[in-house]
Amino acid sequence: MAEANFLSWPPTPLRTERLVLREPESRDRPAFVELFASSEVHTYLGGPRPRDECERVMPEIPGRRPGHFVIECDGAMIGTVELKQRDLENPDAVRPDAGRAELGYLLLPEAWGHGYAAEACAAVLDWFAEACPDEPVTLFTQTANTRSMRLAEKLGFTGIHRFEAWGAAQWMGVRPPAA
Repeated sequence: MAEANFLSWPPTPLRTERLVLREPESRDRPAFVELFASSEVHTYLGGPRPRDECERVMPEIPGRRPGHFVIECDGAMIGTVELKQRDLENPDAVRPDAGRAELGYLLLPEAWGHGYAAEACAAVLDWFAEACPDEPVTLFTQTANTRSMRLAEKLGFTGIHRFEAWGAAQWMGVRPPAA
């Protein structure tokens, strides 16, 4: 995986049976504020940000960067999924040998339990595997986040490292290259 512009961006929206994965738009701003201010969403991510701060600092089009998709269901944003390039030069980089691509996702609580995260992540992983077939993908989560651990397994990630960070036990998984 090359620099942040390793792929043509933005791609044509990805479509699944129930979802559209697309570049963020200004109409998504309220849902982004909700995502970042939600204590439920941030249970395993260090806690929510204050809503007034989110409202004040959130750009007109939040999350607009290569690899960052809005998850849309029935015309409304329900979350995000992202493939980002890990900084392997950072002294805190965990297992730099595991690859540079990292999958992350956030869904609004009302979207939980419907299989949307699995559907969206699988579509983005398929898109990435087609574009960069020789690249593995990593995923990090707290071991206490059992939903995220189950999803990682369902998506084909295998645990390769456990470590302590941010006051909690963490898990790192890798999904081998498609090739």
